[in-house]
Amino acid sequence: MKTRIDIACLVDDDPVYIFATKKVMTMANFCNSFLVFNNGREALDSLIAIMQSGAKMPDVILLDVNMPVMDGWQFLDEFIKVKPLQKTIIYIVTSSIDPEDIQRAKSYSEVSDYIVKPVTEKTLHNILSDFQQA
Repeated sequence: MKTRIDIACLVDDDPVYIFATKKVMTMANFCNSFLVFNNGREALDSLIAIMQSGAKMPDVILLDVNMPVMDGWQFLDEFIKVKPLQKTIIYIVTSSIDPEDIQRAKSYSEVSDYIVKPVTEKTLHNILSDFQQA
């Protein structure tokens, strides 16, 4: 029994990564729709507006760490304070293999996993499996 995620959210400033990940998500039949934000500030403002309007929140957020304007850590700190009513599973997806970043990600109970880019079909199947068990 394989279900799809309704809304997946990508927060990343790399257009090549976004293009490739959306393509892999489509091939893996991962989700019905995407939300894409190029930095943490844009994502936070938009997600708060979605929450306030009562619209459906993304089921999954794939969050990059290193971005301009507001990085992934700053986004996480602010997003947690908002306390969304709908459960959103957050994955850190980054090119960083820095052990400090990995430890920092583990310190957030809201973060399900730390994924090193690129996102593959296997990665998406694992996320889907986590989502179904949540």
